Amino acid sequence: MAPTSVCAVWPKELATYASFPYTVCTMLGTKAQRLKELSDLESFPFPALKVAVINYEAVWRDGVREALLDYDADLIVADESQRIKTHDAEQSKALHKLGDQARYKMILSGTPVQNNAIDIFSQYRFLDPTVFGLNFYAFRNRYAIMGGFNNKQIVGYRDLDQLIRKEYSVAYRVTKEEAIDLPEQTFENRYITLNKKERNLYGQLRRNSVAELEGGGTITAATVLTKLLRLQQFTGGFLLEDNADKPKLVSRGKLDVLTDILQDYVVESGKKLVIFARFIPEVMEIIKLSESILSKSRKKTAAIYGEIKKESRGDIVKQFQEDPDTMVFVGQIDTAGTGVTLTAADTCVYYSVNFNYATYEQSLSRIHRIGQRNVCSYIHLLVENSIDETVLTALEKKEDLAKTVVDDWKKFF
Repeated sequence: MAPTSVCAVWPKELATYASFPYTVCTMLGTKAQRLKELSDLESFPFPALKVAVINYEAVWRDGVREALLDYDADLIVADESQRIKTHDAEQSKALHKLGDQARYKMILSGTPVQNNAIDIFSQYRFLDPTVFGLNFYAFRNRYAIMGGFNNKQIVGYRDLDQLIRKEYSVAYRVTKEEAIDLPEQTFENRYITLNKKERNLYGQLRRNSVAELEGGGTITAATVLTKLLRLQQFTGGFLLEDNADKPKLVSRGKLDVLTDILQDYVVESGKKLVIFARFIPEVMEIIKLSESILSKSRKKTAAIYGEIKKESRGDIVKQFQEDPDTMVFVGQIDTAGTGVTLTAADTCVYYSVNFNYATYEQSLSRIHRIGQRNVCSYIHLLVENSIDETVLTALEKKEDLAKTVVDDWKKFF
């Protein structure tokens, strides 16, 4: 079980690290598609570890929940287990039931307790109900002090030392500081799967681009890059139709993943976050999303993009660096990817990147520079089997696409 954007990571990690026979399915899409994936997995004829990966939001749906119970997993791993912290949420209750049946269970989380100590109950109810019991209210009465309106608000805690001892009876914790072999910079990819309509539209754009290039005479870097730009705009969720003044939002795939990240890192964990994007429509939509999510907690978003006056940018950076209520910095990568210090954050999300390796490398150093005391984490949002993966691979090889794209342009489509 994992957040939707992490589901696609598991097959890739198995391919990298598994030293044993396995077969894996990712249960995404419609209910029929999910059930077919699981059925195909169960009927796999060769001896191998069978791994089903599914997002939390689908676990409790009618038909899917019953199929997972019939699948009868030996081991259930709850990745980013804070997603089941609410004891009476449908997905939490579904996990509890599945956990009661499974022989082995594991929860993985960087933030098992986010806002309240009682967040741990539901996760341990799934993991091992002998630690804190089966009754949430008995657990809450044991460790929480109630007060406030109608005596229904937690105003304090008691016996936290005992709670921590019980928690650690089946837990193991490693901080970034303790992981001495952890590099100074870590990179993570979050994958977005296009639905059938979006995938068909992307394929049509790609085929049209290839046809126009092949039939257009001399192929130059400018002509290739123009076609690639349109594909990249689409993976960011935007499409500029013929004769239209501005692109329109046609897909929320990356925005939905970014919503999860903002919720987990900023709202729940209280961490500052840097987000880079290439195109102005993306930047503006990200700002709107961030402001909407942070409005409830009265936190703020800072932004620098092409239209922001140069004389104002220093104050915007200072606000993000020094104001404890300014939690998110949104930057257009060509404008804010160089020359500014953003070390108040140690995590950076790339909604999209440009084709220039030097600019990309410079942007990595906005959080990874003098004054940074933490390991820096970078999260790339990538549409599977798209220009996103091709461009990132080229950047990882330190290629400047603007210079090399003509030599082998077809591989980018």
